[in-house]
Amino acid sequence: MSANNPFARLPEAASFTVTSTTVADGAAWPSAQRSAGVPGGKDVSPQLSWSGAPEGTRSYAVTVYDPDAPTGSGFWHWAVADIPAAVTGLPEGAGDDTGPGLPEGAFQLPNDARAARYIGAAPPAGHGPHRYFVVVHALDVESIGVPADATPAVLGFTMAGHILGRAVLTATAETPA
Repeated sequence: MSANNPFARLPEAASFTVTSTTVADGAAWPSAQRSAGVPGGKDVSPQLSWSGAPEGTRSYAVTVYDPDAPTGSGFWHWAVADIPAAVTGLPEGAGDDTGPGLPEGAFQLPNDARAARYIGAAPPAGHGPHRYFVVVHALDVESIGVPADATPAVLGFTMAGHILGRAVLTATAETPA
């Protein structure tokens, strides 16, 4: 596992709380949240709930990112933009191909596998533990203004000047050699 901190060079942001009935902060992903390419994996997005966002929050974005992927740029597993400010959670499975649990107006961007959905954890066998940063970003705009086919990196770049707060939960996964 690397010491790579994906927030180290980003602007400071207020902290608020994100929890999940699917996975506890610091715990390993359950099988369902692993990639369908891994035995038992099902590519099911986690349940998320958040509270305590900063005043002035007008929308949220949710991202799931693995900075430990052996790519030189990490791996984006999920990105959802334009979640209305009145929404304080997403049900488990909201990130499938049709986004059944996403609120009206919210949309999924293509992940690094180029699918506009959640894709589960699948670190290479023997590569060691990977961290998965599940982040809810509180934004000062109702719509972040990125096209639906933008990458999560473009979303992150566009959000940088609009982030009021950041709630972070970290899950882990490892595939034995």
